[in-house]
Amino acid sequence: MARWRTPVPAGARPNGPPQPGEQGILPRRDERDLARALTRADLSQALAVCAVDPVSSVLATARLEIAARAGFGAAAGQAWGFPDVGPLEAVCWAGANLVPVIPLTDPGRRAEAVAAFAEVARVHGRRSSSIVGEQWAALALWEHLSPYWPPARDVRADQPSMAIGTAPALPPEPTVRRSVPAELGLVLPACVRMFTEEVGYSPVATGGSAYAERVRSLITEGRSFVRLVPDVGGNPAVAFKAELGAVAGGVAQVQGVWVEPAFRGRGWSESGMAAVVTATRASIAPVVSLYVNAYNERAVAAYRRVGFEQVGTFATVLF
Repeated sequence: MARWRTPVPAGARPNGPPQPGEQGILPRRDERDLARALTRADLSQALAVCAVDPVSSVLATARLEIAARAGFGAAAGQAWGFPDVGPLEAVCWAGANLVPVIPLTDPGRRAEAVAAFAEVARVHGRRSSSIVGEQWAALALWEHLSPYWPPARDVRADQPSMAIGTAPALPPEPTVRRSVPAELGLVLPACVRMFTEEVGYSPVATGGSAYAERVRSLITEGRSFVRLVPDVGGNPAVAFKAELGAVAGGVAQVQGVWVEPAFRGRGWSESGMAAVVTATRASIAPVVSLYVNAYNERAVAAYRRVGFEQVGTFATVLF
């Protein structure tokens, strides 16, 4: 697993936010320290930057691959590159999520990349629902932006990034399988319940057609996994579910793991995840990853029992 590890050297954080009276004033910098919007001609370079650490960059890589195939409109966002002149050293995906990918080792150069991306983000204003990525980069980006953007709803500063590139350590649950389009009416409510528990609000409270379409597309693409059991009336109900939220660069990132409360404490998340890992490695990607809040100690322990190892640390700033 060492090749996926993303060490966080000390001193990598950029300078703090502006002092009083400095709001809205950014120093002039050398052109090499600026970021620029990328075009499709830049995407091979951007993907090469992401390939340095496929696990930590999978969210950005997935969007960049769509942009390379079908354009930025299809990818629903844009990409920024650093520096403005010369070979790319870092990229940042700006869409539903703001995802910095900065595989630099020099602390000073890291800080310059963060500052460059923050300047572009400040000019554009907040359009993303979150900042997510490697812990140091996501938190440093938010440190730059917090004086200008609205307050964050939540900052999840410690999220172990975990991955497995082997068969799971536990037997997979044989009844876990890919869901099918006809089961959208079962899967979508389970996804909404998971999202509401995890994030604190319903993704369909104001209509939610985009969220429903996202769930539908994951089912259609074979990236939604479920375990169905009979409910009290004998009708099928979702007892376990998980999705592959991002697949790119040989990595599949699991998101939305959820067990119906009535079945929690029985090891169903472990056996279910073992099944997801087995199926994913067989036909989708050789490496399966996820990230989880460190305070959710039960989930961290469950993933370790499946065979996941921590390979880095993420952070997420939610708006």
